[in-house]
Amino acid sequence: MTETNVTDADAIADAPKGRIQELDRRAVLRSAEIVAQVRDDQWDDPTPCGTWSLRRLLAHMTAQHLGFAAAAEGGPVDEAVWQETPLDDPRRAYADSVDRVLDAFAADGVLDREVVLPWIHPTFGFAAPRAIGFHLVDYVVHGWDVAASLGIRAAYDEDLVLAAAEVARKEVPDGPSRERPGASFRPAVELAGAASAEDRLLAALGRDPRWLPK
Repeated sequence: MTETNVTDADAIADAPKGRIQELDRRAVLRSAEIVAQVRDDQWDDPTPCGTWSLRRLLAHMTAQHLGFAAAAEGGPVDEAVWQETPLDDPRRAYADSVDRVLDAFAADGVLDREVVLPWIHPTFGFAAPRAIGFHLVDYVVHGWDVAASLGIRAAYDEDLVLAAAEVARKEVPDGPSRERPGASFRPAVELAGAASAEDRLLAALGRDPRWLPK
């Protein structure tokens, strides 16, 4: 995600209370089911994320969970929390980070907080429902990235895909930020012919829905 106009915050905040938490919880749990299928001999396999191996992608996903969790818990802003670290056991580390972020997002009063996401802006406070919306997009798409690397279907429920697409439409700008090294989302990909909601979401965020592991 990159910083967007703050007037867009109401797009997520106006959803029924708790709805964004439930959508995100289901997306994250589905991503965990996908990651659990990775074999030990697959960590160096390619992914749709440029030059990232599956191991590197899991390091990114794990760090993002831990960063979002720390932000939601209201602690001091520390960019080090968001830094990727080498994972000896990516599967276990990812499962632990899933537990951490889901607990943080489910805490009493979390939806009334503002959270700082330093990789977007060092001081700006995002309404928590909006930040959880960012997280939803990341984990529908990154879950697909892992599934694609494994050669399996991501199989996210359609309502999760549509919710992520709505957040992405409002909150993920196109432009130079997508060209930066390590950017989570690349410039949009054009689709030919009929396309599913999942295909449209992926293409809008720079994924080729037809990507296959080599």
